[in-house]
Amino acid sequence: MALSKIATNDKHGENSPYFDGWKAYDSNPFHPTKNTQGVIQMGLAENQLCFDLIEEWIRNNPKASICTAEGVNWFKYIANFQDYHGLPEFRNAVANFMSKVRGGRVRFDPDRILMSGGATGANELIMFCLADAGDAFLVPSPYYPAFVRDLCWRTRVQLIPVECHSVNNFMITREALEEAYKKAKDDNINVKGLIITNPSNPLGTTMDRETLRSIVGFINEKNIHLVCDEIYAATVFSAPCFVSVSEVMHEIEHCKSDLIHIIYSLSKDLGLPGFRVGIVYSYNDGVVNSGRKMSSFGLVSSQTQHFLAAMLSDENFVERFLAESSRRLAARHSQFTKGLEKVNVTCLPSNAGLFCWMNLRNLLKEKTFEGEMMLWRLIINEVKLNVSPGSAFGCSEPGWYRVCFANMDDETVDVALKRIRAFVGKETAKPVELKRWKSNLRLSFSSRRFDENVMSPHSPMPHSPLTTLLIFSHSFPTYSNQKSPPKLEICETQTHGVSPVIGLKGCPLYPSIPAFTYDETHFPRTSEMKNKEQLTELRDNLKTSTLLSRRSTTVHVTYKDTESGRIKSRTSMGGHYNSVHQEPEFGPFKEIRIDDDNSWTNLYNMGTLKLQSFIYRYESMGP
Repeated sequence: MALSKIATNDKHGENSPYFDGWKAYDSNPFHPTKNTQGVIQMGLAENQLCFDLIEEWIRNNPKASICTAEGVNWFKYIANFQDYHGLPEFRNAVANFMSKVRGGRVRFDPDRILMSGGATGANELIMFCLADAGDAFLVPSPYYPAFVRDLCWRTRVQLIPVECHSVNNFMITREALEEAYKKAKDDNINVKGLIITNPSNPLGTTMDRETLRSIVGFINEKNIHLVCDEIYAATVFSAPCFVSVSEVMHEIEHCKSDLIHIIYSLSKDLGLPGFRVGIVYSYNDGVVNSGRKMSSFGLVSSQTQHFLAAMLSDENFVERFLAESSRRLAARHSQFTKGLEKVNVTCLPSNAGLFCWMNLRNLLKEKTFEGEMMLWRLIINEVKLNVSPGSAFGCSEPGWYRVCFANMDDETVDVALKRIRAFVGKETAKPVELKRWKSNLRLSFSSRRFDENVMSPHSPMPHSPLTTLLIFSHSFPTYSNQKSPPKLEICETQTHGVSPVIGLKGCPLYPSIPAFTYDETHFPRTSEMKNKEQLTELRDNLKTSTLLSRRSTTVHVTYKDTESGRIKSRTSMGGHYNSVHQEPEFGPFKEIRIDDDNSWTNLYNMGTLKLQSFIYRYESMGP
């Protein structure tokens, strides 16, 4: 006799790479003394950095447990409690904690709190309330892989990705939402809502207020639901601070609040996934009434409610925990990302979460999702790290990997970093070939270093010695009729302001440099930059080139719009890299930091640029 379709469909996602990595870990788990060559689990987003604070509180508050001599008097009452509304003191404590996490800028009504068995149960509960089988929810990519299980497996709801891209740090744009919504409507799919995660899993970023306002405006206009997964709200460890949709909705005139629902949990913020505490907070009375009845299938145990009510009601503990958790997450994030920088592996800039969105696109043998999976298998089987490939998160670009850093101790992090550095060092030891607009263009780099300390023309602070500074111009004049592809060679040190420059032979900005062999067929004098992928690939190659062996790398891109002869936009780049300087021969130019994604986004968004001079140069700062 066959089992039901719900039991046997493939929406659980158990066979995806996201879970395959866990299986590799389970079969060969790392142990610092018993199995030092085992797989290190970096695919599990657990927060284990502050258990000592909770354990200390438990020792000092034995009455919170019904299993101690001090708390046993509550045993009978708690053991018999089964009201699916939940203990009043528990709902009050959770409402206050949610407000505290959001800086006290918004209050939550305990009577709107619905319990469920973890965020998984909460996500499914809200889907059962809002959608029927076959209905769809939009979800910006990359997104949590288990959404397919949580939202679709038993509800038979479908997810429609909203494609986001690295050119703007995977930010959600109104244009992308409109495009996905229109496509779904053209396909006769009933779109019931949009689900977002803020802070993002897997990106580790928080949404700014304007993005949230745009999203709320979008769902109001389309009259569809907005489900906000905010289970990482207390993992923010650096600016900007977390902004909840509950704040933004009150700022919007005529906001349809009954379309907005929040998913919360204590699994990430407190590091208690085993307690299975999931929360649905809805501004819709119908959802509250129906959801409370549905929550009968996944209640939080009364013993857990009793314990957490006591702990979360201790305001001194909560304040100390939130502050210390943020501090420790910041330290761990810094430890991990700086360790990666030693081999020029970059991550998406982030300020929240328990993970990094690591960019390994330059290690791909081929720039495809098949290439991403090939690299992932190498990392699992040879490096013995369980990281999660971006394709498992529905990422639109191959080569990104989520790496969790808060589920282990400092020593294990160091072991993981040593493995990554050894692997990347081996891979990047091969000759560097930058494939740009012409596949046969090669750059041969010099490894020589400067000994002198220098001052940047934009900075009042002295920098440490430069590794190598490369200027590469897109406007070389023709010096010969030779048909062979150009070979660009490093020249002697020149001076640009007060910063030493390694130029290329034939660069017209420095006429004293001898000309090099040039063939305009292979390298056009004026190029129309229509393809964002070209600049993205350029940026990534610059970031991870073996040339850049120092910890902190800045690469400037200088460009000019030859149609107007002026800069079309002046992006704020922060720090001291924010000036427009003059070149006598070419007029106004603008410098863009390679590690400032906002600057690149601005360049991309200008559309087609006719670039007479497209110059990029390497500059390495810091020990």
